[in-house]
Amino acid sequence: MHRILGGYAEPLSALLRIVAGFLFACHGAQKLFGVFGGVSGQGDTVPVLSQLGLAGLIELVGGTLVAVGLLGSSAAFLASGEMAVAYFTAHQPRGLLPIQNGGELAALYAFIFLYVAARGSCRWSVANALGRPDLA
Repeated sequence: MHRILGGYAEPLSALLRIVAGFLFACHGAQKLFGVFGGVSGQGDTVPVLSQLGLAGLIELVGGTLVAVGLLGSSAAFLASGEMAVAYFTAHQPRGLLPIQNGGELAALYAFIFLYVAARGSCRWSVANALGRPDLA
């Protein structure tokens, strides 16, 4: 089978990493700073020293690191784990499948970040621009 976009695999992988990291960081900013409607849509925040506060910190810092491609594999692995915990603690008890329990986004983030953790940040990253592929 002919891969239509096979020649663009690297930039598309980078685009996936950048977009997923940026959107994940937005979730963290929403929790910590009340932007984008806040946690309940009323501009509210969560206490930083709480389970949701820790999640917001991982989302904001980890998402930013993934998006820019600096310590991306480590940050993505941590973010993937956070989303797996979120899925199994908050969503899975409400139903077997993600479509039944509202956990589609958590499951998708978990697997996207697992892919990024395995793939790394690639050449389209801050780590590569700094000449430090060990920081990708």
